[in-house]
Amino acid sequence: MIHSFVFSEGKLVSRDLELEALRLVHGDKGLILWVDLDQPTDEEIKLILEGVFNFHPLAIEDCVTPSSLPKIEDYEDYLFMVTHAVDFTRTDKFATTELDLFLGKEFLVTFHRAPLRSVASAFERITKSTARGPDRLAHTLLDHLVDNYQPVMDELRAELEELEESVLARDSAQKKLVNELLSVRGDFSRLRTIVRPQRDVIDRLARGDSKFIRPILLPYFRDLRDNLTRLEDTAVNYHERLMMAFDIYLNKAAFEANEGIKFLTAITAVTIPVMVVGTWFGMNFESMPELKAGYPWAIGITVITTSLMVVYLKRKKWF
Repeated sequence: MIHSFVFSEGKLVSRDLELEALRLVHGDKGLILWVDLDQPTDEEIKLILEGVFNFHPLAIEDCVTPSSLPKIEDYEDYLFMVTHAVDFTRTDKFATTELDLFLGKEFLVTFHRAPLRSVASAFERITKSTARGPDRLAHTLLDHLVDNYQPVMDELRAELEELEESVLARDSAQKKLVNELLSVRGDFSRLRTIVRPQRDVIDRLARGDSKFIRPILLPYFRDLRDNLTRLEDTAVNYHERLMMAFDIYLNKAAFEANEGIKFLTAITAVTIPVMVVGTWFGMNFESMPELKAGYPWAIGITVITTSLMVVYLKRKKWF
């Protein structure tokens, strides 16, 4: 699906144009054009990226091919950026969606293969306010994209706190707990691998290295970079807490295993007198003075030695 917005002097003057109208608007130096490719077909991709804007084949290839890491490429007439939006659903849990941007002096083209809340929020915002340039539009998109990281962080923090409580609980299901720990660990790892390079992308824009970002917008991009830095620090902190919880779980499991071995060892030690006395009196000797006293000797020796063994083990705190 192709969405298009045309701005003149910062105001939205038209939207969702036909293909020929898009070509005309793109050639008009006094207008700002934003085209959003939302889950586009192969034909729509070719018509817009090749037919209307004539982007470099390598940029188009990078756009249509999923990329695991954010990045930025500087071409002669535009910037190409790969960013990642995040979401947290009850079915898919932690999920990421790639958002690609082509930023020029008088146009912005965005590409994504799944609906994005950040893009929908930007749509709503530009219909209620002015949009003074493609770089401002790009900042609005990226700002909403970074803002949507916070609900994901809150969800992951809630899962982390729940796991920490489960680790310390006595009746925690070990197999389920290990699976949850590994799952959340994978979420944090993916989040960290996305946030850091994305921060580097924004940092390049915030330093003023690109001619497509006006100086007046540099403080806004620096603020965006600072937000991503805080997110990265938070993700690192949560990851360390998760690893600490995992270490506690392993130590707890080892302690419980040692307690079980200690108990079995104690039971074995308590039964040693019974086995020794029973074995002794069960021997077939021709001359055995103890047999004259019979059962009282056997029972007495068994009770006394077993009692002494129990007292000894209690002093050693094995019971």
